Amino acid sequence: MNPQSALKKLQRSYAVAELEGKFPASIEQAVRVLQGLVPDVEQVKIASMAEDELTTLHFGIGQRVRNHFGLWGDNAALLKASGEANADDASGVIIQAFWQAIRDGLPKVH
Repeated sequence: MNPQSALKKLQRSYAVAELEGKFPASIEQAVRVLQGLVPDVEQVKIASMAEDELTTLHFGIGQRVRNHFGLWGDNAALLKASGEANADDASGVIIQAFWQAIRDGLPKVH
């Protein structure tokens, strides 16, 4: 296993550990979990999307965020952190933050 694969595996294990028994309470925590769980190939696809295309993720990753991060009622802290009143809009905020984080992490080509 190359060092980058090992690092990614470690990040995924931390992401799973972070979710065991609790939900992410902040946008930053939710983004870290997604960075650890979403496969690299999917992150590349998401990073290449235009901002106005992120709505196409509503029923895929957005649904997983709403269901697994407790946005339908069990995770008032994350809902509040999103600044939104409902789970659908909160998942959009999280997806946009995830998109921005992975875009910020890409190497710059000049």
